[in-house]
Amino acid sequence: MENYKTNKLLTLISNIHSKVSDYLQNKLNEEGFKNLSSSHGNIMYQLSVQDSISMTELAKKVNRDKSTVTVLIRKLENYGFVERVSDQKDNRIVFISLSEKGKAYTQKMLEISKDLLSTCYNGFSDEEKEATLELLKRIYNNFA
Repeated sequence: MENYKTNKLLTLISNIHSKVSDYLQNKLNEEGFKNLSSSHGNIMYQLSVQDSISMTELAKKVNRDKSTVTVLIRKLENYGFVERVSDQKDNRIVFISLSEKGKAYTQKMLEISKDLLSTCYNGFSDEEKEATLELLKRIYNNFA
């Protein structure tokens, strides 16, 4: 019975992830951001928190290897969402920052995120929201 419940939990987490991704993708499509994925969204979020960040640091923050982040950044750059600047002292270091178009995207994502959280926590009391978050953090930390 224990294994069944564990599998059910993991299936539920996976299904929630899928539903959230679909929700975000549909909202992005409605807003005209059709070519971006959730991986791009995480990068854009990190860039909205910091004015400029190195590729190495960005890769750490989004939990992806540097080559994957390079490909994602290249696509964001091609769409005009980010800008690259080489370090003046060391050309091997590249800093990434949001362009004006990228800043507009992150503003729109704030609105979408509020809607998403409202949907997630529909019918939850403040105590239930807090308990859910704490339990999910514990699961996450078990893998850290």
